[in-house]
Amino acid sequence: MSGASSDTDASASNEAKRADAATDSLRYVSYGEEKESAYLPAIRQLISKDLSEPYSIYVYRYFLYQWGPLTVMALDENDNLIGVIVCKLEPHRGGPMRGYIAMLATKEEYRGRGIASKLVRMAVEKMIENDADEIALETEVDNIPSLRIYEKLGFLRTKRLHRYYLNGNTAFRLVLYLKPGIPYKPTYPPEYMGEDAAQPSGAGLMDEDLLARQAAQMQIEDVEGEKHSITCKVP
Repeated sequence: MSGASSDTDASASNEAKRADAATDSLRYVSYGEEKESAYLPAIRQLISKDLSEPYSIYVYRYFLYQWGPLTVMALDENDNLIGVIVCKLEPHRGGPMRGYIAMLATKEEYRGRGIASKLVRMAVEKMIENDADEIALETEVDNIPSLRIYEKLGFLRTKRLHRYYLNGNTAFRLVLYLKPGIPYKPTYPPEYMGEDAAQPSGAGLMDEDLLARQAAQMQIEDVEGEKHSITCKVP
């Protein structure tokens, strides 16, 4: 019995080493318009596997056309898409320059190896390079692993959003403040921002109601390798 157990342990160890080697060989690159034909379908396919409601093509194009450089893709040695994070960065109601983490996903067989965590860190760094004042996202109040990973990165719970998601669950809004005094920077209520503020520029056929309905259930692993879900919603 001890010999069989030893063989099993050795096989598991070898498999783990191969998986780690595959993870170490990943390349992290930014999305660009020249990559649309090769990677937009792959991004949609990867993210849609974990969505409670599928995003339309207009949602992807809304983010990728305007903020493509903030989208980071993890590619294997054959340039296959393994993971992706999609973000945006724009002034928030006439106030701080706010980054937003909208979509995040990794292939199931690669989860628990820190890929999603690295994608988040890289996206944060890119938004800092583009003079972001703060970065926001939402997640369910009972999603403890998700809360832990972001709070380890410095995100703070700033608001409780009752029945925020289509399934009726309540959310916390998390914000990472990047500059002193940003929490106190004044913003305008939506009704004072004018008619254009209700719909993002370049949104095409999307309206505010459609954006509010596009809620995503995405898998992410924390720095300890725990697997859990994070729910992001387009604001």
